[in-house]
Amino acid sequence: LAESGASQFAPLYADEMGLFDKINTIVQRIYRGSEAIADKSVRDQLHAWEAQGYGHLPVCMAKTQYSFSTDPNLRGAPVGHTVPVREVRLSAGAGFVVAICGEIMTMPGLPKVPSSEKIFLNEHGQIEGLF
Repeated sequence: LAESGASQFAPLYADEMGLFDKINTIVQRIYRGSEAIADKSVRDQLHAWEAQGYGHLPVCMAKTQYSFSTDPNLRGAPVGHTVPVREVRLSAGAGFVVAICGEIMTMPGLPKVPSSEKIFLNEHGQIEGLF
């Protein structure tokens, strides 16, 4: 289908668009929200990255999977909500900017005690505790 020319794919935003404008575009066109909001410190960080040459990077949104909003109790696809961006992270090596929205953990599922604490060499020099 991609090679047939029948696809109507178009990027959501231009690479040259400002980083916060990209976030706002995602909120409005994908999440059907009214706007993205962020403290001055978040906006300043985005402007600093733009000045450093990272403004062309795409944006990845990190938020609850249960709703287009940032409220996990507001299930489905509500319309007209605001999306608060509480933090932004630059993944320069990977080539994108992450907008952390609402109250979400970015590394869920890690145990309090690392599995590595149960790994050892037995008296025969064999590794035990991997599984």
